[in-house]
Amino acid sequence: MEEKKLDLNSIIGFVLISGILIWMLYSNAPTPEEQKEKEKKEQLDKQAKEVKTVTSTVAAAPVADSTKNAAAQAQLGTFGYSATLPSATDAVTEIKNEVLSLKISNKGGYITEATVLGFDQFEKNSKKAVQIIKDKNASLDIALNTTDNRTLHTKDMYFEPKLTTEGKNQVLTLQLKAGPDQFLEYRYVLKPNEYMLDFAIRSQGLEKVVNTSKPLDLEWQLKSYRNENSVSYENRYTELVFEYEDGKDDYLNAAKDSEDEAIDVSYIAFKQHLFTSILLTDTKFKTAKFKSDNLVDDEEIDTVFTKNFTAQVPLEFKNGALNYNMNWYYGPAKYEILDGYEKNLDEILPLGWGIFGWINRYIFIPVFGLISALGVGYGIAIVLFTILVRIVMSPVTYKSYLSQAKMKVLRPEITELNEKFKDNPMKKQQETMKLYSKAGVNPMAGCLPALMQMPIFYALFQFFPSMFDLRQKSFLWADDLSSFDAIYYFPNGFSIPFYGNHVSLFPILASIAIFFYMKMTTGDQAMSTPPQEGMPDMGKIMKIMIYISPVMMLFFFNNYASGLSLYYFISNLITIGIMLVIKNYIVKEDKIHAQIQENKTKEKKESKFQRKMREMMEQAEAQKAAQKKK
Repeated sequence: MEEKKLDLNSIIGFVLISGILIWMLYSNAPTPEEQKEKEKKEQLDKQAKEVKTVTSTVAAAPVADSTKNAAAQAQLGTFGYSATLPSATDAVTEIKNEVLSLKISNKGGYITEATVLGFDQFEKNSKKAVQIIKDKNASLDIALNTTDNRTLHTKDMYFEPKLTTEGKNQVLTLQLKAGPDQFLEYRYVLKPNEYMLDFAIRSQGLEKVVNTSKPLDLEWQLKSYRNENSVSYENRYTELVFEYEDGKDDYLNAAKDSEDEAIDVSYIAFKQHLFTSILLTDTKFKTAKFKSDNLVDDEEIDTVFTKNFTAQVPLEFKNGALNYNMNWYYGPAKYEILDGYEKNLDEILPLGWGIFGWINRYIFIPVFGLISALGVGYGIAIVLFTILVRIVMSPVTYKSYLSQAKMKVLRPEITELNEKFKDNPMKKQQETMKLYSKAGVNPMAGCLPALMQMPIFYALFQFFPSMFDLRQKSFLWADDLSSFDAIYYFPNGFSIPFYGNHVSLFPILASIAIFFYMKMTTGDQAMSTPPQEGMPDMGKIMKIMIYISPVMMLFFFNNYASGLSLYYFISNLITIGIMLVIKNYIVKEDKIHAQIQENKTKEKKESKFQRKMREMMEQAEAQKAAQKKK
């Protein structure tokens, strides 16, 4: 096939067509003035289009806002205004210092997370912070009775937050608004290095919105999280405490569900053993209702929460407005911190009533503080503290043993009198009293030293569970002196009733020490106890107690703080040593016997009490003889 070629005519036609096209494009191109005019027109068209879009949006907005406002007002009345603000979200605001972190929610305006910084949950280095409030376990609610016959709850409505500073203080105000200048306000002020924060509740411009003729009901609720290793031990000391009237304090029973009421309440504490939440008020609550529900029915299953606390108080209007200055405390239940506020908050700690609390506050806490300040470690501090207590009490121990020794020497003569006058109890009693008087022996002398030790014993029993400083402090095999010192856990969830699912070593050592102490002293106590007709044989009872007491100790203290068991172990060891020294080197029975015989030869003046007792016995004997003659 012949190849097609481009001829001269075709080339000329192509050039002509190209020239015509170029001329047409050039001739139709706008002049510079026309180009500027065109660009200006396009810009105006664009702006007109944008204005139309904005206008359309703005025109649509009132319809949407109007619908939203109407729905909010239908549900909340005047307070529907708060639901239309940008702050009507579940957002939270955090305020934080060196020791405390708080998160406050727009919804409800209350604290939804409270973390005590620097402390671990359950055990040291657990990497779980101690959080008193988290995951909706707490709430603060005020029931608003409005003038249009509604009852609204602040916990369900949205506050508008504003975070500012005053010097080094962080100030968070949250307002529940019924209008631009009508609101209920919560005000939180967190200071540096403080567990205590200022808290105020006030209102503005709500006279025509809220019924101010009667108080508003405030309800504070907290479902307390477990923070310690032993849920049963922690729950035993988790309780609701309150102060009422003029400095009186009281608490709800921690062992069961309980309720109570009080007047003129100045503070309410939801105490969680070693941590606590407290609400304080400058203006006393005229009345208050309290409720505590125990949440630990089975310590193998109920391991998350301990108690559910509720407090209800009235907030009274003055001149149509609320104005309450209060405080919140979220932090350690530590004596030195709570006592430092000088608001009677140390009463939250179960240090004991009367003389027991006095001993703990003014003797044991300061002394233990001085010893632990030496930097010897808290385990050694307990040992040194125990030695000091036993040395101070050694004169009482000596008096008790000396009385037992004297009664033991007199026992044969008392037995003889019992046999001689077995048919005449009154005469037997008279002759026994004469023997005591001649021998210079007081049968009550052995009881008095024992009674003197009881306040010390009970005060110490309250002292150790209240010592925050022992928390997560280790000693020997004990990882936490404020909890049990388990050396073995039973397999597969096995648990012994009243004992637990583990074996603690310090209670075992304390029980062994008690056994040997009682074994050593029971014989002397039985010999020093005169047999009484119609009374049980104390010797047999004491022999049984040798075995019962250590077992009771073993079961009772297995779940208690190892610091307490350590104290009793060391205390009994020291007491055994003191008793051996007294028995073998100080008190000699032959010398006591010789002294008693010498006393019998001396003329001893009868005391008024002894004379009165003798006269009463003689009178009773005479009346009995006269009745027999009739």
